[in-house]
Amino acid sequence: MKPTIYTIEDYEPLIGKRSVEQIKEKAIPLQDMHIANVNSTYYGGGVSVLLSSLTILLNGLGIKTGWRVIQGSPDFFNITKRMHNALQGGKINLTDRKKRIYQDVLLQNVMRNHIDHDVVIIHDPQPLLMINHYRKRGPWIWRCHIDISEPHKALWGYLKPHIEKFDAVIVSSDAYKQDLKTPQVAIMPAIDPFSILNQDLTESEIAERLDYYDIPTDLPLVVQISRFDKWKDPQGVIDAFKKARKKVDATLVLLGNVATDDPEGVEVYKSLLDQREERILILSQEDTALVNALQRRAAVVLQKSIREGFGLTVSEAMWKGTPVIGGDVGGIRFQIENGRNGFLVSSVDEAAERIVQVVSDKKLREQMSKEAHETVKNKFLLSRYLEQYLDLFLAFEPEFRLVSDKLNNPKNSA
Repeated sequence: MKPTIYTIEDYEPLIGKRSVEQIKEKAIPLQDMHIANVNSTYYGGGVSVLLSSLTILLNGLGIKTGWRVIQGSPDFFNITKRMHNALQGGKINLTDRKKRIYQDVLLQNVMRNHIDHDVVIIHDPQPLLMINHYRKRGPWIWRCHIDISEPHKALWGYLKPHIEKFDAVIVSSDAYKQDLKTPQVAIMPAIDPFSILNQDLTESEIAERLDYYDIPTDLPLVVQISRFDKWKDPQGVIDAFKKARKKVDATLVLLGNVATDDPEGVEVYKSLLDQREERILILSQEDTALVNALQRRAAVVLQKSIREGFGLTVSEAMWKGTPVIGGDVGGIRFQIENGRNGFLVSSVDEAAERIVQVVSDKKLREQMSKEAHETVKNKFLLSRYLEQYLDLFLAFEPEFRLVSDKLNNPKNSA
Protein backbone atom coordinates (compact mmCIF):
# COMPACT_ATOMS: atom_id res chain seq x y z
CA MET A 1 0.00 0.00 0.00
CA LYS A 2 1.36 3.42 -0.97
CA PRO A 3 1.61 6.10 1.72
CA THR A 4 -0.84 8.99 1.45
CA ILE A 5 0.33 12.59 1.49
CA TYR A 6 -2.45 15.16 1.34
CA THR A 7 -1.92 18.33 -0.70
CA ILE A 8 -3.89 21.53 -1.15
CA GLU A 9 -5.74 19.94 -4.10
CA ASP A 10 -7.43 17.57 -1.66
CA TYR A 11 -9.20 20.56 -0.11
CA GLU A 12 -11.10 21.37 -3.30
CA PRO A 13 -14.34 19.55 -2.28
CA LEU A 14 -14.30 21.57 0.96
CA ILE A 15 -13.24 25.05 -0.15
CA GLY A 16 -13.82 25.04 -3.91
CA LYS A 17 -11.54 25.03 -6.95
CA ARG A 18 -11.18 28.81 -7.04
CA SER A 19 -9.81 28.97 -3.49
CA VAL A 20 -7.35 26.17 -4.20
CA GLU A 21 -6.10 27.92 -7.34
CA GLN A 22 -5.71 31.17 -5.43
CA ILE A 23 -3.53 29.48 -2.83
CA LYS A 24 -1.39 27.83 -5.53
CA GLU A 25 -0.91 31.17 -7.28
CA LYS A 26 0.24 32.82 -4.07
CA ALA A 27 2.80 30.05 -3.57
CA ILE A 28 4.46 30.54 -6.97
CA PRO A 29 6.65 33.55 -6.00
CA LEU A 30 7.78 31.64 -2.89
CA GLN A 31 9.02 28.50 -4.68
CA ASP A 32 12.71 29.15 -3.95
CA MET A 33 12.09 29.93 -0.28
CA HIS A 34 13.51 27.71 2.48
CA ILE A 35 11.67 27.94 5.83
CA ALA A 36 12.65 26.63 9.26
CA ASN A 37 10.21 26.14 12.14
CA VAL A 38 11.63 25.73 15.65
CA ASN A 39 9.63 24.60 18.67
CA SER A 40 10.07 22.44 21.77
CA THR A 41 8.16 19.19 21.14
CA TYR A 42 7.19 16.82 18.33
CA TYR A 43 4.18 15.54 20.27
CA GLY A 44 1.56 16.84 22.67
CA GLY A 45 -0.54 19.97 22.30
CA GLY A 46 -1.78 22.08 19.43
CA VAL A 47 1.57 23.48 18.25
CA SER A 48 2.92 20.11 17.17
CA VAL A 49 -0.43 19.23 15.56
CA LEU A 50 -0.35 22.43 13.51
CA LEU A 51 3.29 22.08 12.49
CA SER A 52 2.87 18.45 11.48
CA SER A 53 0.25 19.31 8.87
CA LEU A 54 1.32 22.83 7.83
CA THR A 55 4.89 21.81 6.97
CA ILE A 56 3.57 19.04 4.70
CA LEU A 57 1.19 21.41 2.90
CA LEU A 58 3.93 23.99 2.33
CA ASN A 59 6.31 21.38 0.96
CA GLY A 60 3.52 20.15 -1.29
CA LEU A 61 3.36 23.65 -2.76
CA GLY A 62 7.07 23.58 -3.55
CA ILE A 63 8.14 25.68 -0.57
CA LYS A 64 10.91 23.86 1.31
CA THR A 65 9.82 23.84 4.93
CA GLY A 66 11.59 22.15 7.81
CA TRP A 67 10.78 21.58 11.48
CA ARG A 68 13.36 21.44 14.24
CA VAL A 69 12.82 20.63 17.91
CA ILE A 70 15.11 21.97 20.61
CA GLN A 71 16.61 19.74 23.28
CA GLY A 72 16.75 20.60 26.94
CA SER A 73 17.28 19.31 30.45
CA PRO A 74 14.42 18.81 32.94
CA ASP A 75 15.51 22.05 34.64
CA PHE A 76 15.16 23.91 31.36
CA PHE A 77 11.66 22.62 30.68
CA ASN A 78 10.60 23.31 34.26
CA ILE A 79 11.63 26.92 33.75
CA THR A 80 9.99 27.29 30.33
CA LYS A 81 6.77 25.73 31.64
CA ARG A 82 6.71 28.38 34.36
CA MET A 83 7.32 30.99 31.67
CA HIS A 84 4.39 29.60 29.69
CA ASN A 85 2.16 29.83 32.75
CA ALA A 86 3.37 33.34 33.58
CA LEU A 87 2.72 34.59 30.05
CA GLN A 88 -0.88 33.49 30.63
CA GLY A 89 -1.04 35.50 33.84
CA GLY A 90 0.47 33.10 36.36
CA LYS A 91 3.27 33.80 38.83
CA ILE A 92 6.98 33.25 38.36
CA ASN A 93 10.13 33.88 40.39
CA LEU A 94 12.54 34.63 37.56
CA THR A 95 15.90 34.41 39.32
CA ASP A 96 19.29 34.97 37.70
CA ARG A 97 19.95 31.24 38.01
CA LYS A 98 16.82 30.40 36.01
CA LYS A 99 17.72 32.96 33.36
CA ARG A 100 21.20 31.47 33.09
CA ILE A 101 19.87 27.93 32.61
CA TYR A 102 17.38 29.17 30.01
CA GLN A 103 20.03 31.08 28.08
CA ASP A 104 22.72 28.40 28.32
CA VAL A 105 20.49 25.59 27.03
CA LEU A 106 19.36 27.71 24.11
CA LEU A 107 22.98 28.56 23.25
CA GLN A 108 23.73 24.81 23.21
CA ASN A 109 20.85 24.34 20.77
CA VAL A 110 22.18 27.16 18.61
CA MET A 111 25.51 25.36 18.36
CA ARG A 112 23.73 22.18 17.22
CA ASN A 113 21.43 23.89 14.70
CA HIS A 114 22.83 25.79 11.76
CA ILE A 115 19.96 28.01 10.71
CA ASP A 116 20.53 30.21 7.68
CA HIS A 117 17.09 29.89 6.11
CA ASP A 118 15.12 32.48 4.13
CA VAL A 119 12.43 32.57 6.83
CA VAL A 120 12.70 31.33 10.42
CA ILE A 121 9.61 30.84 12.60
CA ILE A 122 10.23 30.46 16.33
CA HIS A 123 7.28 29.03 18.27
CA ASP A 124 6.45 30.17 21.80
CA PRO A 125 8.90 31.15 24.57
CA GLN A 126 11.01 28.00 24.77
CA PRO A 127 13.35 28.74 21.79
CA LEU A 128 12.75 32.51 21.78
CA LEU A 129 16.28 33.71 22.63
CA MET A 130 17.87 31.75 19.78
CA ILE A 131 17.39 34.87 17.64
CA ASN A 132 20.31 36.49 19.47
CA HIS A 133 22.89 34.10 18.02
CA TYR A 134 22.33 34.03 14.26
CA ARG A 135 23.04 36.33 11.35
CA LYS A 136 19.68 36.68 9.68
CA ARG A 137 19.37 35.94 5.98
CA GLY A 138 15.67 36.67 5.95
CA PRO A 139 12.74 37.51 8.22
CA TRP A 140 12.50 35.92 11.65
CA ILE A 141 8.96 35.50 13.00
CA TRP A 142 7.91 34.78 16.56
CA ARG A 143 4.74 32.69 16.55
CA CYS A 144 3.10 32.91 20.00
CA HIS A 145 0.33 30.34 20.54
CA ILE A 146 -0.38 31.49 24.10
CA ASP A 147 -2.97 33.91 25.48
CA ILE A 148 -0.64 36.80 26.33
CA SER A 149 -3.36 39.37 26.95
CA GLU A 150 -2.21 39.77 30.59
CA PRO A 151 1.39 38.53 30.85
CA HIS A 152 3.41 38.60 34.05
CA LYS A 153 5.02 42.06 34.04
CA ALA A 154 8.53 41.07 35.12
CA LEU A 155 8.72 38.16 32.67
CA TRP A 156 7.35 40.29 29.85
CA GLY A 157 9.92 42.96 30.65
CA TYR A 158 12.65 40.34 30.35
CA LEU A 159 11.39 38.86 27.07
CA LYS A 160 10.20 42.00 25.29
CA PRO A 161 13.62 43.25 24.08
CA HIS A 162 14.25 39.86 22.49
CA ILE A 163 10.78 39.71 20.92
CA GLU A 164 11.40 43.11 19.34
CA LYS A 165 14.39 41.68 17.45
CA PHE A 166 11.94 39.69 15.34
CA ASP A 167 10.57 41.07 12.07
CA ALA A 168 6.99 40.00 12.81
CA VAL A 169 4.97 38.48 15.63
CA ILE A 170 2.02 36.16 15.02
CA VAL A 171 -0.62 35.85 17.74
CA SER A 172 -3.91 33.96 17.64
CA SER A 173 -6.13 36.98 18.28
CA ASP A 174 -6.03 40.77 18.12
CA ALA A 175 -6.85 40.64 21.84
CA TYR A 176 -3.37 39.20 22.49
CA LYS A 177 -1.44 42.00 20.80
CA GLN A 178 0.98 43.93 23.00
CA ASP A 179 2.82 47.24 22.85
CA LEU A 180 5.70 46.19 20.61
CA LYS A 181 7.88 47.86 17.99
CA THR A 182 7.58 44.69 15.93
CA PRO A 183 4.52 44.42 13.62
CA GLN A 184 1.92 41.95 14.90
CA VAL A 185 -0.42 39.78 12.85
CA ALA A 186 -3.39 37.77 14.13
CA ILE A 187 -3.80 34.28 12.64
CA MET A 188 -6.15 31.84 14.34
CA PRO A 189 -5.19 28.15 14.24
CA ALA A 190 -7.10 25.56 12.21
CA ILE A 191 -7.52 21.81 11.83
CA ASP A 192 -6.33 19.33 9.24
CA PRO A 193 -9.48 17.45 8.15
CA PHE A 194 -7.38 14.66 6.60
CA SER A 195 -5.28 13.76 9.62
CA ILE A 196 -5.83 10.53 11.55
CA LEU A 197 -7.24 12.75 14.27
CA ASN A 198 -10.00 14.19 12.08
CA GLN A 199 -10.66 11.86 9.14
CA ASP A 200 -13.96 9.98 8.91
CA LEU A 201 -14.38 6.77 10.90
CA THR A 202 -16.96 4.06 10.36
CA GLU A 203 -19.19 3.00 13.24
CA SER A 204 -17.29 -0.26 13.48
CA GLU A 205 -13.96 1.57 13.68
CA ILE A 206 -15.31 3.80 16.44
CA ALA A 207 -16.64 0.79 18.34
CA GLU A 208 -13.34 -1.05 17.97
CA ARG A 209 -11.33 1.79 19.56
CA LEU A 210 -13.75 2.27 22.43
CA ASP A 211 -13.97 -1.48 23.08
CA TYR A 212 -10.18 -1.75 23.10
CA TYR A 213 -9.99 0.66 26.03
CA ASP A 214 -13.06 -0.79 27.80
CA ILE A 215 -15.00 2.46 27.44
CA PRO A 216 -18.70 1.72 28.04
CA THR A 217 -21.21 3.14 25.56
CA ASP A 218 -24.46 2.13 27.22
CA LEU A 219 -24.86 5.70 28.55
CA PRO A 220 -24.15 9.02 26.83
CA LEU A 221 -20.48 9.97 26.82
CA VAL A 222 -19.28 13.28 28.26
CA VAL A 223 -15.70 13.80 27.08
CA GLN A 224 -12.82 16.20 27.61
CA ILE A 225 -9.61 15.69 25.64
CA SER A 226 -6.61 17.84 26.57
CA ARG A 227 -3.08 17.81 27.80
CA PHE A 228 -3.01 17.25 31.53
CA ASP A 229 -2.60 20.89 32.45
CA LYS A 230 -4.10 22.92 35.28
CA TRP A 231 -5.21 25.59 32.78
CA LYS A 232 -7.50 22.97 31.16
CA ASP A 233 -9.25 22.62 34.56
CA PRO A 234 -9.68 18.82 34.60
CA GLN A 235 -10.80 18.98 38.24
CA GLY A 236 -13.53 21.44 37.25
CA VAL A 237 -14.68 18.99 34.57
CA ILE A 238 -14.98 16.19 37.12
CA ASP A 239 -16.84 18.45 39.56
CA ALA A 240 -19.25 19.60 36.83
CA PHE A 241 -19.91 16.01 35.76
CA LYS A 242 -20.65 14.92 39.33
CA LYS A 243 -23.23 17.69 39.62
CA ALA A 244 -24.75 16.91 36.22
CA ARG A 245 -25.18 13.20 36.81
CA LYS A 246 -27.60 13.93 39.63
CA LYS A 247 -30.02 14.72 36.80
CA VAL A 248 -28.77 12.66 33.83
CA ASP A 249 -27.09 9.28 33.54
CA ALA A 250 -23.80 9.50 31.64
CA THR A 251 -20.17 8.39 31.58
CA LEU A 252 -17.28 10.84 31.82
CA VAL A 253 -14.10 10.16 29.86
CA LEU A 254 -11.20 12.47 30.66
CA LEU A 255 -8.52 11.63 28.10
CA GLY A 256 -5.18 13.38 28.12
CA ASN A 257 -1.55 13.17 27.24
CA VAL A 258 1.63 14.68 28.59
CA ALA A 259 3.58 16.89 26.18
CA THR A 260 7.31 16.18 26.18
CA ASP A 261 8.07 19.79 27.10
CA ASP A 262 5.55 19.90 29.99
CA PRO A 263 6.96 18.53 33.27
CA GLU A 264 3.79 19.43 35.20
CA GLY A 265 1.62 17.08 33.16
CA VAL A 266 2.44 13.90 35.09
CA GLU A 267 1.69 15.63 38.40
CA VAL A 268 -1.70 16.86 37.16
CA TYR A 269 -2.57 13.38 35.86
CA LYS A 270 -1.61 11.67 39.14
CA SER A 271 -3.61 14.20 41.16
CA LEU A 272 -6.82 13.03 39.43
CA LEU A 273 -6.43 9.27 39.69
CA ASP A 274 -8.09 8.79 43.06
CA GLN A 275 -11.35 10.09 41.54
CA ARG A 276 -11.65 7.28 39.02
CA GLU A 277 -14.72 5.10 39.28
CA GLU A 278 -16.97 3.02 37.07
CA ARG A 279 -18.49 6.09 35.35
CA ILE A 280 -15.47 8.41 35.61
CA LEU A 281 -12.64 7.23 33.37
CA ILE A 282 -9.31 9.07 33.46
CA LEU A 283 -6.98 7.91 30.71
CA SER A 284 -3.50 8.91 29.58
CA GLN A 285 -3.05 7.50 26.09
CA GLU A 286 -1.23 8.52 22.94
CA ASP A 287 -3.79 7.26 20.44
CA THR A 288 -5.14 9.75 17.90
CA ALA A 289 -7.68 7.25 16.58
CA LEU A 290 -9.10 6.97 20.11
CA VAL A 291 -9.38 10.77 20.31
CA ASN A 292 -11.19 10.77 16.97
CA ALA A 293 -13.55 8.00 18.08
CA LEU A 294 -14.39 9.67 21.39
CA GLN A 295 -15.07 13.04 19.78
CA ARG A 296 -17.41 11.38 17.28
CA ARG A 297 -19.27 9.18 19.77
CA ALA A 298 -19.59 11.78 22.56
CA ALA A 299 -22.94 13.36 23.33
CA VAL A 300 -20.99 16.46 24.35
CA VAL A 301 -17.34 17.46 24.45
CA LEU A 302 -16.00 19.81 27.12
CA GLN A 303 -13.07 22.19 26.91
CA LYS A 304 -13.47 23.87 30.27
CA SER A 305 -10.24 25.87 30.12
CA ILE A 306 -9.39 28.69 32.49
CA ARG A 307 -6.96 30.19 29.94
CA GLU A 308 -6.66 29.07 26.35
CA GLY A 309 -4.61 30.51 23.49
CA PHE A 310 -6.98 28.87 21.02
CA GLY A 311 -7.99 25.30 21.91
CA LEU A 312 -7.80 23.17 18.76
CA THR A 313 -9.75 20.37 20.44
CA VAL A 314 -12.83 22.60 20.20
CA SER A 315 -12.68 22.82 16.41
CA GLU A 316 -11.75 19.14 16.18
CA ALA A 317 -14.93 18.10 17.99
CA MET A 318 -17.07 20.65 16.14
CA TRP A 319 -15.79 19.34 12.80
CA LYS A 320 -17.12 15.94 13.82
CA GLY A 321 -20.54 17.45 14.54
CA THR A 322 -20.30 17.21 18.31
CA PRO A 323 -21.60 20.05 20.52
CA VAL A 324 -18.89 21.61 22.69
CA ILE A 325 -19.17 23.26 26.10
CA GLY A 326 -16.14 25.50 26.43
CA GLY A 327 -14.69 27.90 28.94
CA ASP A 328 -15.58 31.50 28.13
CA VAL A 329 -11.93 32.44 27.63
CA GLY A 330 -9.33 33.18 24.98
CA GLY A 331 -9.55 31.45 21.63
CA ILE A 332 -12.54 29.31 22.60
CA ARG A 333 -14.71 32.41 22.27
CA PHE A 334 -13.81 32.70 18.59
CA GLN A 335 -14.94 29.15 17.86
CA ILE A 336 -18.13 28.81 19.90
CA GLU A 337 -21.11 31.09 19.32
CA ASN A 338 -22.92 30.67 22.60
CA GLY A 339 -26.23 28.87 22.16
CA ARG A 340 -25.82 28.33 18.40
CA ASN A 341 -23.01 25.83 17.81
CA GLY A 342 -22.15 25.14 21.46
CA PHE A 343 -22.09 26.79 24.87
CA LEU A 344 -19.65 29.04 26.72
CA VAL A 345 -19.43 28.70 30.50
CA SER A 346 -17.63 30.46 33.33
CA SER A 347 -18.16 28.14 36.31
CA VAL A 348 -18.60 24.55 37.39
CA ASP A 349 -22.32 25.13 37.98
CA GLU A 350 -22.82 26.55 34.47
CA ALA A 351 -20.93 23.65 32.95
CA ALA A 352 -23.09 21.16 34.87
CA GLU A 353 -26.30 22.85 33.72
CA ARG A 354 -25.19 22.79 30.09
CA ILE A 355 -24.16 19.13 30.31
CA VAL A 356 -27.65 18.26 31.52
CA GLN A 357 -29.24 20.39 28.80
CA VAL A 358 -27.23 18.96 25.89
CA VAL A 359 -27.37 15.32 27.02
CA SER A 360 -31.14 15.53 27.62
CA ASP A 361 -32.13 17.28 24.39
CA LYS A 362 -31.57 15.27 21.21
CA LYS A 363 -33.05 17.96 18.99
CA LEU A 364 -30.67 20.56 20.42
CA ARG A 365 -27.71 18.24 19.83
CA GLU A 366 -28.70 17.72 16.21
CA GLN A 367 -29.12 21.44 15.61
CA MET A 368 -25.79 22.31 17.22
CA SER A 369 -24.10 19.46 15.38
CA LYS A 370 -24.87 20.98 11.97
CA GLU A 371 -23.93 24.49 13.05
CA ALA A 372 -20.67 23.31 14.62
CA HIS A 373 -19.53 21.45 11.50
CA GLU A 374 -20.35 24.38 9.21
CA THR A 375 -18.48 26.80 11.48
CA VAL A 376 -15.29 24.80 11.15
CA LYS A 377 -15.74 24.25 7.43
CA ASN A 378 -16.11 28.00 6.85
CA LYS A 379 -13.54 29.32 9.31
CA PHE A 380 -11.15 26.79 10.77
CA LEU A 381 -9.71 24.54 8.06
CA LEU A 382 -5.95 24.42 7.55
CA SER A 383 -6.26 25.78 4.02
CA ARG A 384 -7.20 29.18 5.47
CA TYR A 385 -4.32 29.03 7.96
CA LEU A 386 -1.92 28.17 5.13
CA GLU A 387 -3.11 31.04 2.97
CA GLN A 388 -2.63 33.56 5.77
CA TYR A 389 0.96 32.37 6.17
CA LEU A 390 1.54 32.80 2.44
CA ASP A 391 0.11 36.32 2.67
CA LEU A 392 2.54 37.07 5.48
CA PHE A 393 5.58 35.78 3.58
CA LEU A 394 4.57 37.80 0.51
CA ALA A 395 4.20 40.99 2.57
CA PHE A 396 7.90 41.22 3.45
CA GLU A 397 10.07 43.61 1.47
CA PRO A 398 13.90 43.78 1.29
CA GLU A 399 15.56 44.22 4.67
CA PHE A 400 12.75 42.00 6.02
CA ARG A 401 10.43 44.94 6.66
CA LEU A 402 6.82 43.83 6.95
CA VAL A 403 4.49 46.07 4.96
CA SER A 404 1.12 45.74 6.66
CA ASP A 405 -0.76 47.20 3.68
CA LYS A 406 0.34 44.22 1.61
CA LEU A 407 -1.36 41.81 3.94
CA ASN A 408 -4.76 40.56 2.93
CA ASN A 409 -7.38 40.71 5.65
CA PRO A 410 -9.05 37.31 5.34
CA LYS A 411 -12.49 37.35 6.85
CA ASN A 412 -11.49 34.59 9.25
CA SER A 413 -8.58 36.41 10.89
CA ALA A 414 -9.12 37.38 14.50
